Amino acid sequence: MIQLIAFYLFATVVIASAAMVIFARNPVHSVMWLILAFFNAAGLMLLAGAEFIAMLLVIVYVGAVAVLFLFVVMMLDIDFAELRAGFVRYLPLGALVAIVLAAELVFALGAWSAGGIDLAARAAPVVADKTNIQQIGELLYTRYIFLFEAAGIVLLVAMIGAIVLTHRTRGGVRPQKIADQVRRRPQDATRLVDPGVGQGMEL
Repeated sequence: MIQLIAFYLFATVVIASAAMVIFARNPVHSVMWLILAFFNAAGLMLLAGAEFIAMLLVIVYVGAVAVLFLFVVMMLDIDFAELRAGFVRYLPLGALVAIVLAAELVFALGAWSAGGIDLAARAAPVVADKTNIQQIGELLYTRYIFLFEAAGIVLLVAMIGAIVLTHRTRGGVRPQKIADQVRRRPQDATRLVDPGVGQGMEL
């Protein structure tokens, strides 16, 4: 009974917050509603026994993606009048995209349940003595270990490429010479000058 109440509570808040993401006029408020939707979706995943996905929603989406959206929106100089005008202008196109997505969801659900096979029979088997995270870890580091390592190598190459592009040699820039800065003595860095009255400084 408690799980049923929690499910309807989380589901209601997810739907309401998702609607507020769309209808909120302030983009900062939209991002805050999006964070609330992610948290409640994580609660739904916990009720479904998928604690790994729940942690991904909180750590990756709330901790990184949504916060990044929030900072980007706060740093942008947004004209809210123009934003509202653009909303009315693109409303027919957005409604068309929404109808297409809804039709795809209905088609996917129909294809999933086609043939009279129960949905529970198609789900992955659940081991009683192991959690969802343990099963994903064993599968990831045994059967898909080479794909996992290949994905890590791709990310490493992308990180090295970003560093190389950032630290490329630019013309007209005075580079920092750390050795000269370390060898510099205090008497070379400062000079005490006592000019007389009416005399200027010599640079």
